[in-house]
Amino acid sequence: VQLQASGGGLVQPGGSLGLSCEASGSRFGVNVMGWYRQAPGKQRGLVANIYSDGNVIYADSVKGRFTISRDNAKNMVYLQMNSLEPEDTAVYYCNIRISGVDYWGKGTLVTVSS
Repeated sequence: VQLQASGGGLVQPGGSLGLSCEASGSRFGVNVMGWYRQAPGKQRGLVANIYSDGNVIYADSVKGRFTISRDNAKNMVYLQMNSLEPEDTAVYYCNIRISGVDYWGKGTLVTVSS
């Protein structure tokens, strides 16, 4: 399984940014796709997950600001980030969990700064 993420960059506080990630290399069946992030000096943590049936889970810190979505036909997962704050600065990692096994993409850096 390979995951290719794109869309990171520099944005000012209050701005918006979108991330996308394509999964390839296997039949995925029932799975969970999501985004995690790791800020400098901190552990990697969940941003949002979306199940293949559409159910979603958000970290409390991003509720109401971030929206996760997926396109099952394209094996894509997206993260729309609005009202970005400096605290959102981190490396964002795309993840897919298949039968309890986690696969990770290379991270993409999101920097929120004026």
